[in-house]
Amino acid sequence: MANRGSFRKALLERRVTIGSWLQINNATAAEVLANAGYEWISIDIEHTDIGITSLTGLLRGIYGRGAAPIARVTTNDVLEIRRALDVGAEGVLVPFVSDADQARQAVAAAKYPLQGVRGYSFCRANNWGADFAADVQTANEQTAVIVMIETKEGVDNIGDIVSVDGVDAVFIGPYDLSGSYGIPGQTQDPVLRNACRRVIDACEQAGKSVGLLVALPTDAAVRQAIVDGYTLICLGLDTVFLDMGARAAREVALSALGDR
Repeated sequence: MANRGSFRKALLERRVTIGSWLQINNATAAEVLANAGYEWISIDIEHTDIGITSLTGLLRGIYGRGAAPIARVTTNDVLEIRRALDVGAEGVLVPFVSDADQARQAVAAAKYPLQGVRGYSFCRANNWGADFAADVQTANEQTAVIVMIETKEGVDNIGDIVSVDGVDAVFIGPYDLSGSYGIPGQTQDPVLRNACRRVIDACEQAGKSVGLLVALPTDAAVRQAIVDGYTLICLGLDTVFLDMGARAAREVALSALGDR
C-alpha cells in the first residue's frame, strides 16, 4: 500500500488485508519484512525494547516499500500515541481497550482538533513542516485507529466499543484474552472461541474490521481465520520466522548428513 491512507480505507471497507508483526529492533529486519509484500506491518513497542528513537529508524526502513507501518503502542496514552504518529506511523494499535471511554480516548489522541486532542507540530510525519498544511487537512482521514480487545470486560463491552466514531478496527489479543478468562494459553478453548465470535459478530454488525494474529501461519490456520470472519490478518512475527527458518535449514542439513 504505497499511498498513505489506503490502509485505513481498506479497514473502513472491511477488505481482507494481510500484515505481519515486527519485534526485532533493527532497521534491516524492518526492511526485509516490508519488502516481503505485506500490506501493513505492526511494530510491537509494548513487548520489546523498541523506544521512540528506535521506532523512527524502523519506520524509515519500512518507508517506500509498500507496507503501511502501524505502531502497537505500550498503553492508551495521549502523548505516546501522538509521538508514534509524529515520527511517521500511519496508525496505532492500542492495547487493553475494555470500554467505550477508553476507545474514545484512543481516538482523541490520534486525531487533530476538532475530532481529537493531537498536538500540532513540525515533525517527520509532515516532512518537518514542509507539508504541514496538507498534513493538517488529511491526517485525520488517513490515520488508522485499531483497538485491542484483550479482556473479558472488553468482550462484554464490545458493542459500545465498536460504536465509537473513529474506531476503525478491532484486534483480538488471544493470549491476554485467554488469561482474562482464567484459561491462559488455551486459545482454542470453546469459552475463548465463543468470546472471539462475539467480537467478530459485533464488528460485522457495526461495519468494522476485525483482526487476529496467526502466530504460526499454517495453511489450515490462515484458512480458518478467513472462514471465521477476520479481515485484518496478521501472519506470524519476524522472530518466529527467524526461528522457523533457522530450524528448517538445520533439519535439511541433518537430513542430508543422514543420507551419506
